[in-house]
Amino acid sequence: MMPLSMSGAGEAQIIKKIGGKEEVRAFLEKLGFVVGGEVTVISEIAGNMIVNVKGARVAIGKDMANKIMV
Repeated sequence: MMPLSMSGAGEAQIIKKIGGKEEVRAFLEKLGFVVGGEVTVISEIAGNMIVNVKGARVAIGKDMANKIMV
């Protein structure tokens, strides 16, 4: 298990755990990041990532990506 921020571009990953406070987990869940869901990193620039989750592209910061374990 590793944080999403360490995943390479183009690799499909399965979300295994979402850390952080309850409001952070709820926010990520609303964006589509749920345990068991698939996420693919599209690109990374200076730690910020664009990912594909549930057919939508979402931009997240490195701090949020570190809370998503794949």
